[in-house]
Parts: sequence; C-alpha cells; structure tokens
Amino acid sequence: MVHCSCVLFRKYGNFIDKLRLFTRGGSGGMGYPRLGGEGGKGGDVWVVAQNRMTLKQLKDRYPRKRFVAGVGANSKISALKGSKGKDCEIPVPVGISVTDENGKIIGELNKENDRILVAQGGLGGKLLTNFLPLKGQKRIIHLDLKLIADVGLVGFPNAGKSSLLSCVSHAKPAIADYAFTTLKPELGKIMYSDFKQISVADLPGLIEGAHMNKGMGHKFLKHIERTRQLLFVDISGFQLSSHTQYRTAFETIILLTKELELYKEELQTKPALLAVNKMDLPDAQDKFHELMSQLQNPKDFLHLFEKNMIPERTVEFQHIIPISAVTGEGIEELKNCIRKSLDEQANQENDALHKKQLLNLWISDTMSSTEPPSKHAVTTSKMDII
Repeated sequence: MVHCSCVLFRKYGNFIDKLRLFTRGGSGGMGYPRLGGEGGKGGDVWVVAQNRMTLKQLKDRYPRKRFVAGVGANSKISALKGSKGKDCEIPVPVGISVTDENGKIIGELNKENDRILVAQGGLGGKLLTNFLPLKGQKRIIHLDLKLIADVGLVGFPNAGKSSLLSCVSHAKPAIADYAFTTLKPELGKIMYSDFKQISVADLPGLIEGAHMNKGMGHKFLKHIERTRQLLFVDISGFQLSSHTQYRTAFETIILLTKELELYKEELQTKPALLAVNKMDLPDAQDKFHELMSQLQNPKDFLHLFEKNMIPERTVEFQHIIPISAVTGEGIEELKNCIRKSLDEQANQENDALHKKQLLNLWISDTMSSTEPPSKHAVTTSKMDII
C-alpha cells in the first residue's frame, strides 16, 4: 500500500484568472527606392506558456498591459535588406485560452513552451508598397485561465472541501461555519513516499443554478474542464440557508451531477470518486449506509426528484470513501484511492493509444499491399525466368 509522506500546498493570493491585453506587431522598416532595398519586417507578438507563472505576476510586471514588438530596420546602402524587428513574448501560465475581442478562440496553451502568434509585424517597404513600410497588426486579446490538475474537488458550499485540504496539507485555507469560505481556486499537491505527486484543485462551492452563472457559476465550472478526475465531497445532508430546502447526501450528488451536465456534458465522462465527509457527526453511520443503498440502485429513488432535476446519466463512482477531516478517519485510504484511480486511468489511456497505433499501422500496411502496380513498374515474364 502506498503511503503519503507529506503534502505541500500552493496558495494563490489575489487569484486572477482573466486578463485583457493590448498587443501590436512592430511596423516594417523603410525601403531604399534608389537601390531597390527592402525594409525589415516588424517583430511579432507571441503568447508563451511558462511553468510557475501566474496572471497576477504578469499584471504586476506589466501594469500597463501593453505589448508592442520591435520595428523592422530600414534598408540602407550597407544593408539593403533590413533586419526583422525584435519579437515580443508575453509569459503566461500553462492552461491559458487566448481569445480576441469578439470572443473567438485564437488558441490554447496546455503545456510549457506552447506559443501562439497574436499580432503580426508589418511588412517592410519594398517595390509593391512604393518602398513605404506597413504598420503592425493591432489586437486586443483576452487571457482566460483554466486550472490544470489531476483531481478537482466538487461539492456544494460547506461540504468540507477546505477542511479536507487542510487535513492533508500544510495549508491554512479559510474554514468557517458559514457557506462560502473558498472564494478563489487553490492548487495543492499530494507528495507520496516514492516521489509521486498528484495535484488537487480546491474550487469554490457550487450552488443550484451554477450552470446559469449563479453563485460562483462559470468561475468555478470552467476550472474543472481540465482536471483528469473529479472528487465529489459530500456530507450527510446540506442546507445553504434557512430560506433554502434541506438536501440529503443522495440529493446533493444528483444535483451536482445535473449542474455539471447542464454546463458541459463531457464533464460527466470524467472518472469520479466520492468522499463522504463529516463522519464524526451523530447518526453519520446510519446516513452513510442509507446513501450506499441509494447509490447502488439510484433509479429506484429518482422519482423523488422533479423531472428537470434528474440528470441524463448518474455518476458511477470508482471509489466511495467515508472520511472525517476533523478526526482524520479515512484520509489515508482516500489518498491511496486517488492514486490507484489515476494509475488505472493512465493505464487505460496507454492501452487505448497502443491499440490506436496498431490499428493505424495495420491500415497503412493493408493499403500499401492492395495498391495496384504502377504502369512503369518492371514485371518479370516466364520467358525471362527461363
């Protein structure tokens, strides 16, 4: 059994997940009409992904949020072909989606050193332009960060997600008896004794109607799009306030599933685990057994819900672990289950990739063996053999 030796937690102060920037490619250089010289092209503006970079660092480093590339060199007698202007590189965190002013996606940066051209430099002056240079491209771009993590915590407010993270890490996230304590995403890392690391994203709690951007809404939901697996954190009953309806543990799971479905159906295809928190409370064991029977046959209980609250498909949890963030019960088992589930997913993905590669190879061999001989191919007749 794998034991967790220590857990580090990285907390983002003043978390920023959106930024609007002005970019402009450099102008081209002047041409040299008398000798037909061509001015250098203006520099380009690139967005480049870097590890350990945040949008807050970018904003602090460049408060004006203006990025302009260098001007191309003018043509001259000693250098008729002007040199290109210096490119401008904008460092951004991994997980950035870049869109233009109209919301059209320019590209995504999902790993370190990924780069996207966002503003081209102008052409240098030459015969076609009457040796006059062209200005660089102007563009307003929007950077939208979606966290990349192995596991994303999913739960209604006050489900105990922050308590769970404080239990398995050195972090001190805000914890209180009121509903909304996690107001911005935070990333943590589980460190195992064999140096394996698993990243966990603690995200603001959902409320009913989050898919319509109520509460934290899209600010939360967009961040679980790039997590590999979901960890539902549930409790034995939930009530947001005295003005809202009380929900059982089974009802909260169904409602969370529906919110994910309404936002983006693909989220339901992610592997999921369930941590049933607050097992230290009175009657927790009885409620846990009731929840287990409901999850084994969920269709038998769906008649208790309004039709518009029932998801198209219910979540099948790979592991269901009763825990208590207060007493530490079940925490080690949860860590081991998270690792086991991720390892199983990695093996399945590797097997699928291997099968795909074999299939492509087989198709390639089949096509090459069934191709008719070329008109110019050399054929050997029986007389030649004799």
